[in-house]
Amino acid sequence: MSEYIAVGLASVLALGISAQWLAWKTKLPAILLLLGFGIIAGPVTGLLDPDKLMGDLLSPFVSISVAIILFEGGLSLKMSEFRKIGGTVIKLITIGVIVTWTLASLAALYILDLGLELSVLFGAILIVTGPTVIVPLLRQVRPTETAGSVVKWEGIVNDPIGAMMAVLVFEVIISGGFSNMDGHAGLVIIQTLAYGTFFGAIGAGIMYFTLKKHWIPDYLQNPVTLMVVVGVFVISNHLQHESGLLTVTVMGIILANQKSARIKHIIEFKENLQVLLISALFILLASRLEVSALEFFNWGAALFLVVLILVIRPAAIFFSTLGSNLNWREKAFVAWMAPRGIVAAAISAVFALRLEQEGYADAEQLVPYTFIVIIATVTIYGLSASPVAKLLGVAKAAPKGVVIVGAHNWARMIAHAIKEFGFKVLVADSNWENITKARKSGLDTYYGNILSEYAMDEIDLDGIGKSLALTPNDEVNSLTAIQFAEIFGNSSVFQLPPLSTASKKELESNDSLGGRTLFSKEMNFDKISEFLRSGAGIRKTPITPEFSFENYEKKYGDKALPLFVVSSSNTIEPFSLDNPPSPQAGDTIIGLVSEDADSKNPSDNETDQKPDPNLPH
Repeated sequence: MSEYIAVGLASVLALGISAQWLAWKTKLPAILLLLGFGIIAGPVTGLLDPDKLMGDLLSPFVSISVAIILFEGGLSLKMSEFRKIGGTVIKLITIGVIVTWTLASLAALYILDLGLELSVLFGAILIVTGPTVIVPLLRQVRPTETAGSVVKWEGIVNDPIGAMMAVLVFEVIISGGFSNMDGHAGLVIIQTLAYGTFFGAIGAGIMYFTLKKHWIPDYLQNPVTLMVVVGVFVISNHLQHESGLLTVTVMGIILANQKSARIKHIIEFKENLQVLLISALFILLASRLEVSALEFFNWGAALFLVVLILVIRPAAIFFSTLGSNLNWREKAFVAWMAPRGIVAAAISAVFALRLEQEGYADAEQLVPYTFIVIIATVTIYGLSASPVAKLLGVAKAAPKGVVIVGAHNWARMIAHAIKEFGFKVLVADSNWENITKARKSGLDTYYGNILSEYAMDEIDLDGIGKSLALTPNDEVNSLTAIQFAEIFGNSSVFQLPPLSTASKKELESNDSLGGRTLFSKEMNFDKISEFLRSGAGIRKTPITPEFSFENYEKKYGDKALPLFVVSSSNTIEPFSLDNPPSPQAGDTIIGLVSEDADSKNPSDNETDQKPDPNLPH
């Protein structure tokens, strides 16, 4: 038996992570592949039986995992966003919830013939949209700030609301149905809100003071945070059923919006943990489906989906956004973003089981219908979200811009050379004189310490996808690269080689402690400054079938330093020590070329940019 459990758990992890990787490779929604892998492993082949594998631990595992996922979602909610879209979000979680709940219940009653009690419960379950699906889709689609923020806030905040409404309906059903409903229903809502808010604040307060007072060593901060999240979730749930989801969401929001205690490493840990939990949960829950559930994939279910997607969701958005500052394109995009995720699956599984135990045989229909909605909405919204966003004009272009840390003379030259190709460029420096010169020359700037706690909140990085650390301070360059790696990824942060001599192997091994090394191991800040003082300047050289990159290297030799290649597809890539680009015909090289180099080039389009007379030392 122990060997079966070991093999089963290994299979869940292998299937889940494989689905995540395949989704990244194919650009398909990860949830869709996770569901497919789970269904194949469970009802199709019978290789995985979650109930046999985990037994009574399955339900607690699902509940705690969902709590951790919602806590991570709460950590992503910033009040700076809410101040811009708060009115719309409040309407969505009040008016939108009521419209969705009412219409979905009616559709379930008259189309699926679930009966009044189960229809109202199913409608409550479908209130949720879910960060497990929304956040990956938003990352893929890259909508405008307003539309993306609205969808993200709604998806995260609606989950505990949907759970609370489902609890309310469940309590009414087991107490005798709607005909016997009394003030107890209102008491359930009040208690859920009270316990959720109170214990969420308690959990956030515990973490705030322990982090602020440095009572926890760094290596224990993530485990302690996990302990507190699970602790307040269980306590809140024990006192008021399903209030725990609201508790962890409130805790995450409070921690995310305080400014004193550092929580970046906690956020990173929770994001990594979220991937594992989502992978495992969808594999486990999808594999629990019975083969008999296929009978629910009928014309009635298809009609219900059509009504849910084309009538109910647009109606909820229409009434919720009346008088908002969203334009019609943004409203249409929000109306086309309502996939259901893990919370809907977990809630339906929990309440279906409990109702069956109470003698409601028809409750077994909740799980297959919920999974039909999840599979259909994830497939439809996941595959169409990007094309719809582009059609509506609310999708941002892929970030091709560059932030340059350092606004000294030759950094400004490089910035202008990049900007001339149409790329967004932002230069940052704590030297006011350098920033003033950059502003006067027409560059976008940020004045301040790039390593300060508030810099990332103040800098507008919209449209920017790479960072270049070009300061004369090696430590600042490395720390800058580490900071931007959290935003752009390690492969898109670059820095100058250190002023001290180092071998190529040493430079490559230091990438983990900073950014990718730019240009060449010899050309550090001082060498580039000296090269420019000798009369070198920026030169843009087109690569043609007649004049290849090999010709460029032969022509200029050590009289030139290639800096960047601008491709024919309008992307820019720095020359780096570890993996330099290979310019092809149609590309353009931006480089530093010595004044005494042969300036005659087969291309008439080669242009020069000379340095200012006073270069930095």
